[in-house]
Amino acid sequence: MSKTGVGARLRRREDERFLHGRGQYIGDLRFARMREVAFVRSPVAHAKLTGVRIRDHLRDSVFIAQDLKGVANIRAVSPLPGFQASEQPPLVTDRIRHVGELIAMCVADTRAEAEDIAAQVAVDYEELPAVVDMLKAQQPGCIQIHDTIKRNVFLEVGFDGPVEAAARTAPVKVSREFRTARHVMSPIECRGFVAVWEAGQRQLTLHGATQFPHVVRTGLAQVLQIPEIQIRVVSSDVGGGFGYKAILAAEEVCLCWLAMQCGHPVRWLEDRREQLTANANCREHHYAISAYTDEQGKFIAFEAKAAVDSGAYSAYPFTSAIEPSQVAAILPGPYDIPVYRCRSAGIVTNKCPQLPYRGVARPNVCYAMELMVDAIARKIGKEPYEVRLANLVRADQMPFDNVTDKHFDSGDYPEILRRTVAAIDLPAVRARQKRGEPDGRLIGLGISIFSEQTAHGTTADGKRRVFYEQAFARITPDGRLEVRAGIQSIGQGLETTLTQIASECLGVDPANVVIKLGDTENSPYSSGAWGSRGIVWAGGATARACKELAKRVAAIGAAMLQTDVNSVQVRDGGVFGPRGNVSLADIARAYYLAPADLPGDIDAHGLEVTGGYAPERLTGVHTGSAHATVVAVDAETGGVEILDYVVVEDAGVLINPMIVDGQIHGGTAQGIGAALFEEMPFDAQGQPLASTLADYLLPGSAEVPDVRVFHMETPSPYTEFGQKGVGEGGAIGPAAAIANAVNDALHKLGVEICEIPITPRRILEAIAKARRAS
Repeated sequence: MSKTGVGARLRRREDERFLHGRGQYIGDLRFARMREVAFVRSPVAHAKLTGVRIRDHLRDSVFIAQDLKGVANIRAVSPLPGFQASEQPPLVTDRIRHVGELIAMCVADTRAEAEDIAAQVAVDYEELPAVVDMLKAQQPGCIQIHDTIKRNVFLEVGFDGPVEAAARTAPVKVSREFRTARHVMSPIECRGFVAVWEAGQRQLTLHGATQFPHVVRTGLAQVLQIPEIQIRVVSSDVGGGFGYKAILAAEEVCLCWLAMQCGHPVRWLEDRREQLTANANCREHHYAISAYTDEQGKFIAFEAKAAVDSGAYSAYPFTSAIEPSQVAAILPGPYDIPVYRCRSAGIVTNKCPQLPYRGVARPNVCYAMELMVDAIARKIGKEPYEVRLANLVRADQMPFDNVTDKHFDSGDYPEILRRTVAAIDLPAVRARQKRGEPDGRLIGLGISIFSEQTAHGTTADGKRRVFYEQAFARITPDGRLEVRAGIQSIGQGLETTLTQIASECLGVDPANVVIKLGDTENSPYSSGAWGSRGIVWAGGATARACKELAKRVAAIGAAMLQTDVNSVQVRDGGVFGPRGNVSLADIARAYYLAPADLPGDIDAHGLEVTGGYAPERLTGVHTGSAHATVVAVDAETGGVEILDYVVVEDAGVLINPMIVDGQIHGGTAQGIGAALFEEMPFDAQGQPLASTLADYLLPGSAEVPDVRVFHMETPSPYTEFGQKGVGEGGAIGPAAAIANAVNDALHKLGVEICEIPITPRRILEAIAKARRAS
């Protein structure tokens, strides 16, 4: 293993500025004549907007939909058959569709003054019945939220296997309904933007906390209807993304229009109430599932009907299709299921749009599938891990195409499970359960296992139609390396891992590498940081660029050493030949400053390279992982304490194992929140009921245990170094593992909870119901 390259536990380079308070976020930006924006938001979930009353002396400070001349609606389109697109106006024109929707934009010298102006704007409306229940929204006779979207269904998709025979003859049938609460993504930094119009150059610059600057630029050009070349998007440090900053939303459209009209910079910083109630919702699912197995729990067939509450609009660019289509395609997980049927629908409701959140459907799918496996195990009287072992795709089946045509490139899921069971020490937990706890609490053990499809690419009609991720690399005149990539770092440590890849491929000291990200003007086009794709795609592009640079450096170094290029090596910051060596600094100095000393046949392309990369297979690679936890449940208070937590992860070759550990720890903390704490409830009028962090509970350090992480490294045959994405994996398994552990603890009481979060209230209600039934 290299000390600085692939596989090294190199310290995160970005932490130097973060830990010393030198990060640059949107709240840190200052521009001359910059003014602040606050929005007037809808107080109701569904209504006809009949008027906006603005006092005369405020008219120059308040803007409504009629002012936004030449601005189109935000329209996210999916190529999936049957998808129905929504039209989202940046400011409400005539129909309000969720609480918090933008009605007016107010500008002033300070945010406080802008909010004071917003408080003086009167909104007139005729309230309509709110559609809040996604199951009722599809029923005949329900009010239609969009005139153009039939049955309030953005998309219905699925697979239609012949399950009827299994339903009639299977020895074991288990049916369950599962619900997952609507969550709110909660990065430390909320969204924020500064828009600047440079009239002399006729260029719009948007500084934004975004995960994909180039995609935002493309979307802005479409909505503002100006050439894309006139737009620059700059994303510096991002205080957490998780998918929340992977959208083009109405606020930045309004801000950009305002900057172009007013001629001075304008800024909007989202406050926590806006984030909670109007913007950052995700993950509200419902499942009705039946599994058919033999006496040993081996799957014969599996059928499901799923619904996703997609909210009022389809968010750009991923659309409301992403969750329901993912649900139907990935519900089988890492299991070999021979016959499968699933219908999944994305439903329109009067809630704010559901956005892609870390894992995108996988945490909920894993929760539903893994609770089914435990339910099957209880019915047939076997250990749940034994049922899993009976159904997992085996290592000798790899590569494996499952029932939904997901291509598993590599991995050993049974071995992942065996190591997880050993690490959690199943026999010791069962013995402890038999002894009982001195304090009367009930002990439970839960396991979840999943396959995470990472590093998605592009395919169409079965043909290889690829968008190549690109990276630009150059040797500077003093011998250092500069790498520019269009992807953005959102906490996953790309400044460090891309440096390690550059070091591996070019033999350069990490101290002499500078990574620059997130500026559309200075980097190749990128589809951004999403889907655990950064280290595969941007890492591959960086490798290709640096390998090409290494060839050019070798040629110059060989010329300077007066030897054949085939006899030299590029390593350790220079070119080494049979009778000497020359440093990168000397090579750069010769090329840039003393070219007359070099032969005339040196590569005319110089020491600057743009390298493009796509994995050999574009449908992604599969990272495998299992989570196991031991919990103690207090049947008197409903409290749950996590006593032990284990993760076994196989993300292929690890570029930096320490960073992978950090990703898993952070994701697991979010998954614990989903399992036990986080919930955004709505009342019958569509009002969100958790508008502060006193109401919306997030796990803190006291609630997150010491997570024990173990690694396997099964290389992918399709990627540059055999690496796989790992950014979302930590968040996928916890809800299922914890829910299974709680149900294991409460099983003797006749309790099975099929809804998350598993709050004390839900536990006590379930215990009371079981006691009444017995």
